[in-house]
Amino acid sequence: MTDQTLQAAQPESHVIGVDYGTLSGRAVVIRVSDGAHLGSAVHPYRHAVLDRELAVDGVEGTVTLPPDWALQVPSDYVDVLKQAVPDAVAAAGIDPSTVVGIGTDFTACTMVPTIADGTPLNEVPGNELRPHAYVKLWKHHAAQSHADRINDLARERGEAWLPRYGGFISSEWEFAKGLQLLEEDPELYALMDHWVEAADWIVWQLTGVYVRNACTAGYKGILQDGEYPSRDFLGALNPDFAGFAETKVANTIGQLGDSAGGLSERAAAWTGLPAGIAVSVGNVDAHVTAPSAQAVEPGQMVAIMGTSTCHVMNSDVLADVPGMCGVVDGGIITGLYGYEAGQSGVGDIFAWFVDNQVPGAYVAEAERQGVSIHEYLTDLASAQEVGEHGLIALDWHSGNRSVLVDHELSGVVLGLRLTTEPQDVYRALFEATAFGARTIVETFNASGVPVTEFIAAGGLIRNAFLMQIYADVLRMPISIIGSDQGPALGSAIHAAVAAGCYASVGEAGTAMGSRQRAVYTPDEQRADAYDRLFAEYTLLHDTFGRGGGTESQPSAGGQGVMHRLSAMRREVFATKHAASITPVAEGATR
Repeated sequence: MTDQTLQAAQPESHVIGVDYGTLSGRAVVIRVSDGAHLGSAVHPYRHAVLDRELAVDGVEGTVTLPPDWALQVPSDYVDVLKQAVPDAVAAAGIDPSTVVGIGTDFTACTMVPTIADGTPLNEVPGNELRPHAYVKLWKHHAAQSHADRINDLARERGEAWLPRYGGFISSEWEFAKGLQLLEEDPELYALMDHWVEAADWIVWQLTGVYVRNACTAGYKGILQDGEYPSRDFLGALNPDFAGFAETKVANTIGQLGDSAGGLSERAAAWTGLPAGIAVSVGNVDAHVTAPSAQAVEPGQMVAIMGTSTCHVMNSDVLADVPGMCGVVDGGIITGLYGYEAGQSGVGDIFAWFVDNQVPGAYVAEAERQGVSIHEYLTDLASAQEVGEHGLIALDWHSGNRSVLVDHELSGVVLGLRLTTEPQDVYRALFEATAFGARTIVETFNASGVPVTEFIAAGGLIRNAFLMQIYADVLRMPISIIGSDQGPALGSAIHAAVAAGCYASVGEAGTAMGSRQRAVYTPDEQRADAYDRLFAEYTLLHDTFGRGGGTESQPSAGGQGVMHRLSAMRREVFATKHAASITPVAEGATR
């Protein structure tokens, strides 16, 4: 037995995992020896997501935001450390001195513009009402035209890194959002010293040291084979963008599972944890979940299903997979190629439907029965046979991440009749997200990176009917992660490795993670029926999603409809709100 294993076996040793989601942060106390969950706490972000109006507590005035913006306030993230971490420790009933490490994960790509010492630009006096000074959340899709230009130029020049991202750079990622900042608020761009992933910014706050994690650098920052896109390429996009990678992005790279530094005295005061304990290198919520689901072997695809879904998988082969979010050597664990794909909207779509499309009588009946409206609609939808509602939907309400990588695309429900009821559409949206997942799986299989097991994690696994639909549509058994706090547990696993309790993330995952195999298995009759519906989904998918052109060159025919509608929406909004959406206010100051 190794010294690390002996240390891991000490029951009094604990680690903290902090999972930063879209609307809140969750801290979980984990026992190092076996991964037992001892206590947790959640802290909602005070400002949630700013997607219509920039309105911040303590700041006089507001700014109307254009379509497809999604901002956050970085101080909300620090509040999670101050509130959720000590609350979780109290709930666990442990002595804080037994905590040996803390790890964090974040949504990605979520970007924080800062000055040299890590202060966010929105906290620099004079910038409080400048939208570009705030965090751009992962689902900020207003940089699509900038992503189009990056992709067009990369294809034209035959850039070697583009196939590593399935042939497309997403509007969600670092370079597209950075180019948008430069061109829409060049004064703020000049003020900014660092363009920081939130995953790294929060570790910076914990340690006082800025370390860039290898995961987001590779998947979201176009770092391949040790190099970012060249000055020549970036300068061809905009001469003032030439030095973006060198001066705004590049920084020391930390490997996953390594220690980024010790907990600072300031952060120790925030959290109530001992100063100097290990703080693991930052990571992405999806990627940290793989070891917590004991799913780090080649072919094991983990789908983290929440507001969106991220699909991650290791492989021992390097291949080009159309529309993937990226492949990074060691992007999930050392020694294997980590692949990522995703769906931009899943739980968000179900929530949108419930919030905006369900009549009051349904809500009242759900209340009468003492169930949530989601449970009530699920119960009604589950009584149907496959195809009974006569509908087919596209799950693009927040654009398409994989395999089309186009956030100008939008949702569709085809087959509506005067007799269509809410549960019909609700089920069709469930099925659409499953069809989107099947499109991703089939694309990987066809590219020589076979998916051999599908493991579901995240909040949506609580809906058994949804999980059964996925099994039937995929024609695969669905395994389920053993923890209801997969990302937070994954961050805790990385913290245990950073603290020296285990020799590797794989070893720690074996001891601390868990999964339930083949909880849902496909029904042959339903799977046959879903094959027919999937063929219709694919036809609709390709009709509206393939060859859609760009904003400047929209294609004719059905493929360009969504692009033209999106462009018209922006034009009308800009005209209507011309006086209130100017991103540049008074001069930026340090």
